[in-house]
Amino acid sequence: MAKRPGHCISTRKEPKQARAEQLLQSVLEAAVQVLAREGAARFTTARVAERAGVSVGSLYQYFPNKAAILFRLQLDEWRASARMLEEILSEPQPPLTRLRHLVQAFIASECAEAEVRQALADAAPLYRDAPEAKEARQDTDRLFDDFMLELLPGLEEPERDLASELIASTMTTVGKAFSGKPRTDDEITRYAGAMADMLCSYIEGLNRGGSN
Repeated sequence: MAKRPGHCISTRKEPKQARAEQLLQSVLEAAVQVLAREGAARFTTARVAERAGVSVGSLYQYFPNKAAILFRLQLDEWRASARMLEEILSEPQPPLTRLRHLVQAFIASECAEAEVRQALADAAPLYRDAPEAKEARQDTDRLFDDFMLELLPGLEEPERDLASELIASTMTTVGKAFSGKPRTDDEITRYAGAMADMLCSYIEGLNRGGSN
């Protein structure tokens, strides 16, 4: 069983010069490649340093351990997801239209980054309970909670929270399963459309009081 984090998972420092920024980016790009190729179980700082063409000592200037590298990759993924979520949810479109766009973008993203996302999910026990990880998820959670209020303005908070959990878990679980093998653009479009239809029907039923 993976050990829960009892150590730092934050980046030691942020680069202040172009050369240092380039080194950090090289390490992160190498980490993605190692993670996709080797998986979480065989992911090590030595392999990342070798792939990046830098010394382990240079890597340790920024990351104290492999959990810190993996957390940084996950943090970058969360930030990208938050930007995607904010962009879609700020569209001047009805809430159900935005939900449909969100489902389509999410499934496409899952398929495009399936190997790395699966490996990060496998590595999650190394960092998921750390304070830094919980703090990093807050912005995304807040955006989605605000959107759920738009989708279901007439529901009481407990019922709305349940709907939010069901939608999020359905998208995550089904997206992970669907992206488990290569998919064509047409398959992605049709599958995402069907999922969006299902979730929109669920929301419409709740708004009509049809959940009883």
